[in-house]
Order: sequence, then C-alpha cells, then structure tokens
Amino acid sequence: MRTAPCHGVEELDVVFGTRGEAAHCWCQYDRVPIPLFETLDDEHRREMLGIELRQHPTPGVVATLGDERVGWCSVGPRSLFGRLRTAASTSSPATSADDPAVWSVTCFVIRPGYRRHGVATALLAGAIEHARSGGAGWLEAYPTDSTGPAAVLDRLYRGSLALFLQAGFEVVARPRPGRAIVRLEL
Repeated sequence: MRTAPCHGVEELDVVFGTRGEAAHCWCQYDRVPIPLFETLDDEHRREMLGIELRQHPTPGVVATLGDERVGWCSVGPRSLFGRLRTAASTSSPATSADDPAVWSVTCFVIRPGYRRHGVATALLAGAIEHARSGGAGWLEAYPTDSTGPAAVLDRLYRGSLALFLQAGFEVVARPRPGRAIVRLEL
C-alpha cells in the first residue's frame, strides 16, 4: 500500500462513494461554518473539495492498494479548519488556532472491504510525512477513544486514540469523555 498527496477530486469518488456520511460531507464539515454546511448539497461540497485539492499544499493524502484507491485522510494547516476553533472536542489548549506551524488530521475515509486492513495506519504515516514536507512543526488530531462508551463510536472518522498513540502522538487534552486531543512534534 502506498500513500501520496491527492491532487484531484475524481481520485476520491470511489473512496467517498454514494452512501454514508463521507458521500455527504466531502471533508467540508470542519472547513465551513455549520449554517453554510447545512445549506450545501453533496455536489457543491464535492466541488469545494475539488477546488481545495488544487491548492498547495493539498488538503490530504490518498491510499492506494495496487490500482485501487482505498482511503483518504484530511490533513492540513489547522487554520484552514474553522470549526476546530469552536467545537469543544477540538479546541486545542496548546496553541493559538492560527499558528501556521500546527497542522491537523481531521478525518479518515476508508472504503468498505478495506477496513481493518492497515489502511488507517498507512494514511496516518502519509499524513505525518505530508505535514512534515509542508513545513508543519506539530501535527494535532482529535481521535475517539474506542474503548469508551458506544455513543462515541460514531466519531471514529476522526481516527482511534490507539492509532495515534501507536504513531507516537501524545495526549494533550481530554475535552470530554471518549475524546482526546493529541499532538506529535515533527
């Protein structure tokens, strides 16, 4: 399996699919204000991600197994994710929200049939390298503690706490039960 920065939204069509939350979000939930997010249809959200993918640095990495696109990880400067400033589970106590040295991993999308096969681990390694090559000093994430109550398991799109701890991240805050803010110095 290999990961690389994603450069076109068409690369993600098979990953995001047509059903489930990813097919409706297109990685806009953390990027735009909730009132705007709620007014946009799926096609507009997809178009917005397409525009973002033409920026530098690209806002994420894609995992490929053979010729198949199997996963996506959203990663970029934290200042691009406006919702991170206001949501209780993602507001970081460690730095200013606009610190250009801090990048964030905000979500993982893994195609059905490829889950629990190491795709998230590969995507996180690719995200770390992408952030490092983009000049980040710190990488931050907002994972779910999957050993916690079942009510928080619907937030696993943020990644599991175990995934980040295995990659060397440290917990810097626990904003509420079942959630953590983790950081890795690059």
